[in-house]
Formats: sequence, structure tokens, C-alpha cells
Amino acid sequence: MPHLPIMQNRRAVLGGMTSLGVLTLAGCASYPAFSLEEAVRRLLFLSSDRAFARLLQPGGFWDDQVARLALPEMIGNRGGTLQRILTGPIFRERLQRAFNDMAYDAAERAAPAVTDAVRTIGIRNALALLRVSDPMAATAFLHQEMGTSLVEIMVPAFGDALRVSREPLVGQVLSALAGVDVAGVAGSLANQADDAIFRAIGREEAAIRADPRSTNDPVLMAAFGLK
Repeated sequence: MPHLPIMQNRRAVLGGMTSLGVLTLAGCASYPAFSLEEAVRRLLFLSSDRAFARLLQPGGFWDDQVARLALPEMIGNRGGTLQRILTGPIFRERLQRAFNDMAYDAAERAAPAVTDAVRTIGIRNALALLRVSDPMAATAFLHQEMGTSLVEIMVPAFGDALRVSREPLVGQVLSALAGVDVAGVAGSLANQADDAIFRAIGREEAAIRADPRSTNDPVLMAAFGLK
């Protein structure tokens, strides 16, 4: 799959951010003044940028144990034709891989919404988000603030992918799901993808907190106590 211009746009946004205030963390006098809110935004911009850079690669969801989508429960709980399809592990893996491949397009649609949210959300008690012991605290805050917005964005993407999938097993499964429409499967996958995206962002946030010097960002290094 081709590289996406949104990745370049996200990096341009990160590199072009300007100071939102004049607060300075204690012990960081060797760096220019910066606001605590700016530090949190930079943390989230870089974390989400790195997460989507991983996910928006061929096999980005399937190859990542943190992000891999499982078969929707509505599929695993059915009998009859579905039971026969899913009995063999090879068929289960083929079907699961197909769903994970669909997550690429869904995540592509979701990425700009995450960027916009990081840019515009009000960040309450930024110091607590930076100093809390939870290494994924800022990501959890972002997820809470965004609510189900990514799910709503990704449901149509999964719906479109299900309808045009070239994997024959997908068509067989959808035909066998009596009483469950494509939208139901798409919704289940979108909810999983939403959780997977924020898990991936949280992993990157934790890595940045553990080694802020690797970012080469003076604001982030100062925010986490490096001089």
C-alpha cells in the first residue's frame, strides 16, 4: 500500500507547533519557556504519529500483537455453516487476517481526526498528565475526550471493505450470519480498531516517557526532567 501524505502532514504539524504560553517546569531553565499544555500536545502528536506510522504499513494490524483484531464475537458464537468454516485454524487465520487488512483503510480515515483532536481539545491539569505514574495517561485522556468518534468514522470504512472483499471466506461468513447485517460486523470491527489504535498510541507514549531524549524535542526533554 502506498505511503500516505497524512503522515507527512502530521509531522509538519508537530514541527510547526508554537508555544502556547510562558510556563516553565522547575529545573528546566536550560530550555526555552514552554507551556505545560504544549508539552502534552507534543507528547500526543508524536505518540499518535509514531503509532499510525506503524499501523499504516502493510500488515500493520496483523503483525502487531498490541493492535491485532480478533474475530468478532458474533462470528465465533454462531454454529452451522460458520462452525464448519471456523473449525480449521487455517480458515480462521485467513478470515482474521482479512479483517485486519481492512483495518488499514479504517485507520487511514481515523488518523486526521486524532490529529485534529490533539490540536483542539482542552487539556485540563496538564502537569498531572505529565507527572502521573501511568505511562499512558495522556493517551487515556485523549481517548476519553474523543469518545466514540473514531468508531463512527471507521464503521463506514469497514462496511465498504466487507462488501468488496476479495477473500471468499468473508462472503461465506456474511451469508451465514443470519440476522446480522454488514453494519453489525463493521461496528464490531470498528470498536476493536478504536481500542487497538489507542493501545498503539499508548505504547508510543510510554516509550517517549521512558526515553524522552530519543525524540530530540527540547520541550519533551524538558517536560520529563532532562537538561
